[in-house]
Amino acid sequence: MRIAVRVVSLLVLLCCAVSARQEQKAPAPGAAAEYKIPPEASKLTNPVKATPAALAAGKKSYGFDCAMCHGKDGDGKGELAEDMKLKLLDYRDPASLKEMTDGDLFYIIKNGKGDMTGEGDRSKPDEIWDLVIYVRSLAQKNFTAPTPAKQ
Repeated sequence: MRIAVRVVSLLVLLCCAVSARQEQKAPAPGAAAEYKIPPEASKLTNPVKATPAALAAGKKSYGFDCAMCHGKDGDGKGELAEDMKLKLLDYRDPASLKEMTDGDLFYIIKNGKGDMTGEGDRSKPDEIWDLVIYVRSLAQKNFTAPTPAKQ
């Protein structure tokens, strides 16, 4: 009997969640939601030194939380990104993050952007800064853009 009550309760909660999600208004067709990083967030500087330990910690977090979309080497071609048909930046290209401050990256990792959910309170600030260090390290000095596939 208890199991049946739990199952029914779970189904009611699931239906409420689906209903609430459907009630949210979708943006007008062709209207992309503008994403703005607060100026005070952009001005943040990374308090974590780029040590081998910080780089290793960032790499470990990246492998767990980011590689599924951004690719294991930062090429933007992770399995989930391909399944969702997302076009992500190639972090190996130094130009991809050239216009972004460390504060911008911290803000995006913490709060999310577009289809990307943020780390929120799951990660401590220093862990997010480690990720910023690692993502910056992915840029290769001798990067050559891939040539488009012939159709």
